[in-house]
Amino acid sequence: MSRTDPTTVHERTAERRAHADYTGGVYGSMLAASVVIGAGALGSFPRLELVLLLLLTGVVFWIAHVHAQLFGARLAQRPLDRRAVFHVLRDEWPIVKAAVPPAVAVAVSPLLGLDVQGAVWLALSVAVAGQVGWSVAAARRAGASWRLMATTAAVNLALGLLIISFKLFLKH
Repeated sequence: MSRTDPTTVHERTAERRAHADYTGGVYGSMLAASVVIGAGALGSFPRLELVLLLLLTGVVFWIAHVHAQLFGARLAQRPLDRRAVFHVLRDEWPIVKAAVPPAVAVAVSPLLGLDVQGAVWLALSVAVAGQVGWSVAAARRAGASWRLMATTAAVNLALGLLIISFKLFLKH
């Protein structure tokens, strides 16, 4: 098949999209966990502030990644067009999507009877679970063995626990 064969193009597009989705998901989940840790003292509306901090940080990092892709790698390879811009916007969107579950966890925490500190721990747990889940999904999608999937889960869990240890040792 030639490089322009529609089947080959479709397969390459699907492969790029899968890679971007999982990479952005893992990265975005780790970012969300870090945001929860770094939130520090929140003001008069701590849950709302944490939800906004999670979502807005995800959006800012998404914009930063889009900018880096468009004006870093892309410009060196080919001129920008609308299709390329939308492609990068879509491929980097999982960074924002990964911030949504921890933000939702904070938003629903009062329904679970959690105080603000409980909401923070819930959001942190959801973010770490997302990080592990995205990494396992990526390994599975890539056809990795069960052993490799367990390894990637363990590595991402260790990274998540490292972030949690920061929360335990940093008092703010």
